[in-house]
Amino acid sequence: MPVTAEALPKDDVQPSDAELMDADGRRVSEADYWAYYYEFRGARYEWNNGRLQEKRLSDNLTFWIYNWLCALLAEFLKVHPVAQYTGLDHGFRLALPDRVVIRKPDLGVVCSDNAVQLGDLDRSYRGTFDLCIESLSDSDRATRERDEVHKRRDYAQGGVREYSILHHDPDCLSFLARAGDDDDFRSILGADGIVRSRLLAGFQFRIRDLLARTPFEALRHDPVYRGFIYPWWQQEEQARRQEAQARRQEEQARHQAEAERDATRVAAVTKLHALGLDPAKIAGALDIDQALVAAILKLR
Repeated sequence: MPVTAEALPKDDVQPSDAELMDADGRRVSEADYWAYYYEFRGARYEWNNGRLQEKRLSDNLTFWIYNWLCALLAEFLKVHPVAQYTGLDHGFRLALPDRVVIRKPDLGVVCSDNAVQLGDLDRSYRGTFDLCIESLSDSDRATRERDEVHKRRDYAQGGVREYSILHHDPDCLSFLARAGDDDDFRSILGADGIVRSRLLAGFQFRIRDLLARTPFEALRHDPVYRGFIYPWWQQEEQARRQEAQARRQEEQARHQAEAERDATRVAAVTKLHALGLDPAKIAGALDIDQALVAAILKLR
């Protein structure tokens, strides 16, 4: 059975703003964390079995890469509505074998088959996220290790099914999934440079597109993405192509009919002229203009 959080006395005196701003590493009870630190906007705190941990920031380039992936995920879920996601520092509680932690992933995904769904008015998540995405905080070694080592362990042991770590340096990227009931993650980055989610079947992307933040318009015909990138646009393009093909076929049919009509006229004019009829009588017999008869005979 998982242990409970280390028992610490609840402090009934609310900390000052200055105390809230400078609380990294402070020992506080879980009750005080939820009451005073969880929603404090001056700093972002997680809670590790009685100790506050400030969630550091990433750089802009890493944020832009994170934003690209979030937008790609949003496009996927428009077409395949199999999950919901949230950000806004929504925390969730993990009762691990040896301690309790409260983590705030940059993005948390909850699949439709998860027993606990996101509530419209909730400010935290009461279940376990199926997928957590973190933008690597690399301001110092300890902060980086928190994302790459400690959270990886926490998420794996706590039942998170996939974990992604984003950064502008490709050597710092990680895309991980649990293998069955194993309490560790395995990489889901293929040798071909494509990440294929096991959790969200069909959600996939190339590492080079992630790092380059390739515009989605340029990806909509790519076999990796065309199953979920702008499918309505693709359908409209296909409809326009079909309409253009139909117009070309109609035009070809019209030209062919005109050519057959002209060949028939030439043959008839030639035959009647061979029988000795003059152009006026030929025009009358065929109900065509006499000038046309003269033009055909001239060409002969």
